Amino acid sequence: MEVGVIAGGEHPKSESGGGSGAGGAVGNVWLRPPRDKGEPPLTRARIVRAAVDLLDEEGMERLTMRRLAERLQAGATTLYWHVKTKGDVIDLAVDAVFGETPVPDRHGDDPRQDIATLVGDWRQAMLRHPWVATVPARQRPLIGPNFLAWMEFLQSALVRAGLTGKRLNAATWALYNHVMGAAATQSSLRLSAEEARMGQEYLESRREQYPTVAANQYISDDDWDANFALGLAFLLDGIEAGTRR
Repeated sequence: MEVGVIAGGEHPKSESGGGSGAGGAVGNVWLRPPRDKGEPPLTRARIVRAAVDLLDEEGMERLTMRRLAERLQAGATTLYWHVKTKGDVIDLAVDAVFGETPVPDRHGDDPRQDIATLVGDWRQAMLRHPWVATVPARQRPLIGPNFLAWMEFLQSALVRAGLTGKRLNAATWALYNHVMGAAATQSSLRLSAEEARMGQEYLESRREQYPTVAANQYISDDDWDANFALGLAFLLDGIEAGTRR
């Protein structure tokens, strides 16, 4: 836990941030007004840029309010004026990543192509900033303006494809999980050529137990782009088949 004094005499409860605080206080940074009027030159925008850089360089586990304040050459009190918790910083940084690639200005004629383009851009953003894919969506719901612009484009394309209600949300989560899961796996799985070779040899030595796995290069297939595209095609084919039923 980082200890510091926030303007108004409050103390941050924890680094992680979370739900509503005591007395019904709003816990999500997007539901509170920004506090950029105090203590210049530090601003929310500067904090977010520094946080994204820190997360890119060192990962989620190294982000603390103390380290972020040091990077900004600011005191903890000044930092806590703008962001109450580490959770605030994460929410703001994630949304900044989604703001790097603009959402298309309008839909095309083919909803499937709109979806494929959007989630392809989404994956590339996650690969540039792999820590984003480690943020649990159910623990920290993404409701920043940049992410919501992406989600609006995605869901409106799915509606145009013929999905509504529960099926719309199920398709949304399937596509979300495909992007996040693929990006997280690609970013974290690091096998050397020797490890891949030895892994395949291990499977070959147990081919009687695992014939299908051994025959299909489970360990050594690292064609991430092709596998992502094929997985997306399976999902979109299923969505189209569902709308015809």
